[in-house]
Amino acid sequence: MSTDLLTVGQVMARLQVSKHTVYHLLRTRRLRSVRIGRCRRIPATALAAYLRHLSGEVSCDGR
Repeated sequence: MSTDLLTVGQVMARLQVSKHTVYHLLRTRRLRSVRIGRCRRIPATALAAYLRHLSGEVSCDGR
């Protein structure tokens, strides 16, 4: 089983947000991550789940 692990920089680029925002999502556990040594990595599946969650929030609001 191969899981793609993204860096904070890659997540920043995909979401088009700042580093502060990505770390805030990690700190508040809205975005799941793993530590490998001193490095923080975000599984691609965790990013996809976060985006699905956001899509659900928008559709529930009706906008």
